Amino acid sequence: MPADARSLVLASQARRVYVEALSRGLPVMVHNLGLAVRALADAPAEYALQVARRDAMSAWLRCGTLWQEQLERSLRQALLPGGALEPARPLPDRGAEGLSLVDDDTIEREITASRLVLAMMDKASWEFSDLRSRMQRLEDTQDVAPQDLLRAQVLARHVLEAWRGAGLGDAEWKMLQAQLNHELALLLGEAYHETNRWLIAKGVMPEVDLRPFIRRATSAAAPAPAGTAAGTLSGVPIGATVSAALHGAMGAASAALPAGSGASRAADQVMAQLQRVLSRQVPEMVPARRASDAGRGGHGGGGTGSGTGQGHPLSGHGGHTTASPRLQAAIGHVQEALQRQSEQISQRPAHTAPQALDEIRVRNQALKQVLKQAADSPAERATIEIVALLFQSILTEERIPPSVRVWFARLQMPVLRVAITEPDFFASADHPARRLIDRMGACVMGFSSGASEMGDALEREIKRVVQVVEAYPDTGRRVFQTVLTEFEKFLDHYFQQENQASRKGVSLAQQIEQRETLAIQYTIELRKMLAEVPVQDGVRDFLFQVWADVLAVTAVRSGVQSESTKTMRRAAADLIWSASAKVSREDRAEVIRRLPPLLKTLRDGMGQAGLSVERQDEHIRALNNALAAAFTAKAAVIPRERLDELMGQLETLEAMLPSTESGELSEALVRDLSSHECEDLEVVAEGGTPPTPAMLAWARELQVGGWYMLDYRGRAEPMQLAWRGMRHQLTLFVSPQGRGVLFQLSRLAAFLQAGLLLPAQEEALTVKATRNALAKLEVDPSRLLN
Repeated sequence: MPADARSLVLASQARRVYVEALSRGLPVMVHNLGLAVRALADAPAEYALQVARRDAMSAWLRCGTLWQEQLERSLRQALLPGGALEPARPLPDRGAEGLSLVDDDTIEREITASRLVLAMMDKASWEFSDLRSRMQRLEDTQDVAPQDLLRAQVLARHVLEAWRGAGLGDAEWKMLQAQLNHELALLLGEAYHETNRWLIAKGVMPEVDLRPFIRRATSAAAPAPAGTAAGTLSGVPIGATVSAALHGAMGAASAALPAGSGASRAADQVMAQLQRVLSRQVPEMVPARRASDAGRGGHGGGGTGSGTGQGHPLSGHGGHTTASPRLQAAIGHVQEALQRQSEQISQRPAHTAPQALDEIRVRNQALKQVLKQAADSPAERATIEIVALLFQSILTEERIPPSVRVWFARLQMPVLRVAITEPDFFASADHPARRLIDRMGACVMGFSSGASEMGDALEREIKRVVQVVEAYPDTGRRVFQTVLTEFEKFLDHYFQQENQASRKGVSLAQQIEQRETLAIQYTIELRKMLAEVPVQDGVRDFLFQVWADVLAVTAVRSGVQSESTKTMRRAAADLIWSASAKVSREDRAEVIRRLPPLLKTLRDGMGQAGLSVERQDEHIRALNNALAAAFTAKAAVIPRERLDELMGQLETLEAMLPSTESGELSEALVRDLSSHECEDLEVVAEGGTPPTPAMLAWARELQVGGWYMLDYRGRAEPMQLAWRGMRHQLTLFVSPQGRGVLFQLSRLAAFLQAGLLLPAQEEALTVKATRNALAKLEVDPSRLLN
């Protein structure tokens, strides 16, 4: 129902209280700024800087009081009917061909205003949120108007116009920028506080805090009722919903759930919450989203596009929308500006990257307003805002080296293009653009310093990926999917060949994999060959458990067709023949003749496989018992023709080995690898309890390049997943110092289950960025459309 007259009067009076609070604080602020400018002028500095500071002090002494008077007059004028400042002028509509970016002075003014707004709202956002809620109640509106004096961006315009009107320039502003931002943030926060206190005294929403609106027991997936309050965005405050979703989804995994379900469910709930916000605030985005779902056939987002000129599988099914020509042209101009800025930054020393990121963030804020002015629809403006919020979060992720974040910043315009044309970017965490950013981010999240620690090769690849994406602006998801595939191939090569910390560990792990794979394959084939052959149990066990590994070691070291490998194969054939029943004098004599060189070959093979002399003696004693049984004719007789066939099969054993891709290579056949441990490679053979199926599945899904905290053998340190092999049966983690730790699948799952191996990221980079964006939209939902 419409607001009553008393409420409207209270709202008008509240704005007067707000302006009075600002006016009362202006003299103190100007006094503090005067002290700051004098301190700057007196501070020692180079001659040129000293002169500039003194010029700024002279300008301030002449114009500071005038600025105060003009600002106070401007604020009071804004309370009068028709006294508000005119809205910022949109870009001139000259069509796609004639559109040009606004001049540098305009951009600089936008940057200055944006930086001031960010500084003020950093300290005053919660007071503003309370005040906005009270004004919404009084005026019965969805939100305070974009040009309302209560908004920080409107106050910033008054401040800057009064500054220029008083005769002060950009040089003076830049000289005093830190002090101005600080003083104005304090002034605005105090004005909001005074206005809130006055409204509370008048009985207006004493409990305005967002906590009373949080309905923690409500399902996040429930549809919003028609009468839901606008300030809560679809009925449940965004921050509360997302927090509850994440904490619920990231709980202990159940054995009945698939692996990774905690993280994936959390991601799905964050994306679902974003969809609910969009459907409420920007209804025109909903049909496009549904159409894209229909075009995907219900599930997808990760597949590659076809080779046709129509784009990806969504083409022709309503999954695409088209950006307006003016916005397309503006995106192109902004992309060029960001590229130029990035190239300039790349020429600076590495230690200046954090400062460069601040410049990029502020410039992005100004360029966002330029893009919004070029947008033709609420959907385009909302898309611009959300993508800007995503990258604002990514660019402030401290665990990513600043030099890499500078390159990530250049992906904002390509991502904006794909988000406008493919609305399912906001519906699926599996969109290739999101997956690419997540994958690259995960690979560098373990580094705390610069590119020198990260390595030039990885940074060069990230640069290449960004440049390829920029070079193909009109290919949608296909370019993201293509470079994602290329990046994953690069990671395999990088850890094997270029990363000094992992190269040796990966080489050792690959040798173990090859040896274990061959040993398993030899065991499988020997079992098949001897299935119907009456071989004494001691000999059979020796062949399966010991000699298969000897054959594998020899094949890895010398090659499968080398003389050494052939010698070991002949030894297996001789052993089988020697252990069969010997009923004739000639056969027994032949066994006695062959036995010494056979036993020497067996010992040599076991020595090459790493068996100690004691273990060798145990196996030889067991074999002697089998041979004694053969001499006394207690062993079974192997028919001559079957024995000849068996000899021929052993000679060509490698030709019959099963493929590593066959289903026969099961986890049950993977053996204890602890004997492979050496100075440069630790093999995890114990720790944790038997893992659940969910944990085993999660262990299979871990990706190369991800960072983890490993607690093993009394050391807790960050480790990077550098290699996976044997159909994910073996996984190698490497520390920045080169410590390598090799896991079998079951041990890896057990460590995950016990919390001895913890992922560095609880959620993917873009999921976290989406959650942060939702939190900001909770504070100010109107920013989607402004």
